[in-house]
Amino acid sequence: MSYQSHTPESVVQLEKIAQIAITVTDLHRAKDFYLNTLGMRFLFETGPLVFFQCGDIRLMLSNSEAGQPRGGTVLYFKVEDIHAVHEQLKGRGVNLVDRPHLIAKMPDHDLWMCFLKDPDENLIGVMSEVPQPDRPEFMPK
Repeated sequence: MSYQSHTPESVVQLEKIAQIAITVTDLHRAKDFYLNTLGMRFLFETGPLVFFQCGDIRLMLSNSEAGQPRGGTVLYFKVEDIHAVHEQLKGRGVNLVDRPHLIAKMPDHDLWMCFLKDPDENLIGVMSEVPQPDRPEFMPK
């Protein structure tokens, strides 16, 4: 087996899985199961999304939406500069679903995401945690 090295001029290096999403039919029931039955560490909830920590990988639960089958899984790759990666993927003719957009403001970073599809129409997420150390509302007292 051989591995292809990355060229220095490429900012697209999707290697680190940061999050996996699972679609469910009942978000409240799923949250209770993962939290109380499986004992996973709850992180946060925002809108119709619930997040748990699984080692270095985050698990996201969401309700089934149009075009996404129940039980569907989405891999999210973590990158440093989501805007640069998005532009390079666009230049390569990748089937992009959307542009980078802010998902949530966390205590010390902003969570950004965008999505693309592979040749078989599988959804792939790209995410970036942009540090915000000077956010006044989160400064230590």
